Amino acid sequence: MKTIPNTALVVSPICLGTSELGTVVPETDAFRLLDTFVDLGGTFLDTAAVYANWIPGERSVSEKTIGRWMRSRGNRDRIVVATKGAHPELTSMHIPRLSPADIEADVDASLRNLQVDTIDLYYLHRDDPTRPVGEIMEALWAQVASGKVRYVACSNWCAGRIEAARAYAAAGGYQGFVADQMLWNLAVIDPDAVADKTIVVMDRELRQLHAETGMAAVPYSSQAGGLFQKLAAGTLERPAPGAREMYPFEENARRLARIETLSAETGLTVSQIVLGYLLSQPFVTVPIVGCKTEATLRDSLQAADVRLDPVQVAYLERGARHDASASCSL
Repeated sequence: MKTIPNTALVVSPICLGTSELGTVVPETDAFRLLDTFVDLGGTFLDTAAVYANWIPGERSVSEKTIGRWMRSRGNRDRIVVATKGAHPELTSMHIPRLSPADIEADVDASLRNLQVDTIDLYYLHRDDPTRPVGEIMEALWAQVASGKVRYVACSNWCAGRIEAARAYAAAGGYQGFVADQMLWNLAVIDPDAVADKTIVVMDRELRQLHAETGMAAVPYSSQAGGLFQKLAAGTLERPAPGAREMYPFEENARRLARIETLSAETGLTVSQIVLGYLLSQPFVTVPIVGCKTEATLRDSLQAADVRLDPVQVAYLERGARHDASASCSL
């Protein structure tokens, strides 16, 4: 188990992402998957108000599925529930939703959907660099003061804005963000090829911020959508010549070769090394895995105790050419 720094939240080393529970994964299967996660020692669930809203029909199905599962199992006190709000409407991603009224409305809706009195960890799902960071933090602290939220966090914020929020919190004597979600995994990522420009990829500045402050990182897409498993199995098609890929094929094929070398030396599986890379950082890191079957969940959770040494981590990273620089307005 891990403690998220500066909190009383003790969580499992791996977090279960739930974006497709209740939709792609039907509720009966979702309940079985959640039961398996808990049986294997899992305690940390990640969801969001926007999850599955891209599917026509009922909104916030993931949150509602988790709420019904916790109510049916009577296990709320054993689960650390994290959700995210203040996401733009999917039909107008260019219009931020980070006003105090947006934040309060989303918190209240998530409380109803999850059937809980308090949200353990509440992330802002996106940032609005044009809005003063102080106004955003004050709106979050109002939710903490009301007892609706225990701790606050951010998702897809760049290092400069997180640092500005930290400075504002320190000046006011309040607690700032205790965790941060970003797109991060062992793969080489071309940030310019990421379609959603509101997504923040782990970069040099963000990584340095986490190392210096000790703030927890909770990376999503932690296995790059099974990239290395597919490469190893030969089931990933080579992209067409000239195609721009978020995960450049040739560079990641070379990275797979290093994974397989390390696998032969250690006896660890590809999945264990991919997740172990994140679990072996010099700051608290809790990877989110978006498993849809019990088999993939069991495979992923086998990495919970894997720790690579710094030499092994450096070996895996060697040769990466893409290292994004944060770009945002303060």
